[in-house]
Amino acid sequence: MAKKKRSKQRADFRKKYQGRVRKGDMTRSFQIGDQEKLADIVNAERVSGKGELTRKRTVTSQTLEESGSEMSAATDESLLPGRVVSVHGLKSKVLGENGQFYECAVRQVLKSLNIEQRNVIVAGDRVRFRAESPVDGMIESIEPRGGVISRTSRGRQHVIAANVDYLLIITSAAQPGLKPALIDRFLLTAEHCGVEPVVVINKVDLIDPVPLQSMIGVFASLGYRVLMTSAETGVNIKYLHALLTEKQTALAGQSGVGKSSLLNAIEPGLGLAVSNVSLDNEKGRHTTTATTLIPLAVGGAVFDTPGIRQFQLWDIASNEVSGLMPDLRPYVSACRYPDCLHLNEDACAVKNAVADSRIDARRYDSYCHIVEELLIEEGSNR
Repeated sequence: MAKKKRSKQRADFRKKYQGRVRKGDMTRSFQIGDQEKLADIVNAERVSGKGELTRKRTVTSQTLEESGSEMSAATDESLLPGRVVSVHGLKSKVLGENGQFYECAVRQVLKSLNIEQRNVIVAGDRVRFRAESPVDGMIESIEPRGGVISRTSRGRQHVIAANVDYLLIITSAAQPGLKPALIDRFLLTAEHCGVEPVVVINKVDLIDPVPLQSMIGVFASLGYRVLMTSAETGVNIKYLHALLTEKQTALAGQSGVGKSSLLNAIEPGLGLAVSNVSLDNEKGRHTTTATTLIPLAVGGAVFDTPGIRQFQLWDIASNEVSGLMPDLRPYVSACRYPDCLHLNEDACAVKNAVADSRIDARRYDSYCHIVEELLIEEGSNR
């Protein structure tokens, strides 16, 4: 039998309601050249009067030492595998493999290890938890994520959904009107995280679709699937139903575009809450307040996400945007300057391609707005 050993990891220790305690006589420390002490005084520290060791604590976890080719890191057999369905405050709703739902808290050490994300647990996470009763549990570990849809929220990563195969970018032809710039931002995110995007234009029963054909043609020429739907009349609902079968699909878009209505049309038994768009400003009302993982009867699952009016990109630098846009990518290497941002530089192959109509002018305008926004953000972080 394999022997247990204990592995240690140093983690930041954050105490509640404890501000930074300033060390006394900083002027004298500077004069005597004690630079190490000054380097310790940073805004993010949480230092109490008990000394330097209170900044860190040791996190101990158990692993199994390999005793053969078939042995690997083992897990506690008392832990159950499950999938996070939704997160509300300090509690996460977890669906166990036994089909039972559990209201789970999160082990404190996981919160301590999370310093960059807004939430340590998100919908779609595959976790292992300890059942403390038939309906309650404690999440002990999180499996590595793949297909993560994120945005920036107050300077931190806001993970909308994890372990996603498809990103359905839901927009509407009217009420509220189409926002191509928002679609571009979602497409960038999908390219960045390796998730296949599908553009869905809902409510096509409200307009004449002919004026949309040129924009649809641009997206289609870039290799993106574009689907025109109507939850009211059933246009392309069967195709959408087939697309979602046996897949993990996140639905994203602004409020009022009909995400919940489309899901109700695909699977009528869901009974998701819907509401009408405001007639005053054509803005949707929030009926979905938190990302929820919804298993489908045909297999797979969908993430019903809250409406997003602004989508701030996460972990994408200004010089990376052109490489994530399939229409700009072929021309980037032909620019005169290797660090060309394709804004005001001379001999720019991207700008020449726009002038020759090889790149759609609206897409290039969207690119410029995104890069200029990222440049301002990067400048403020220096």
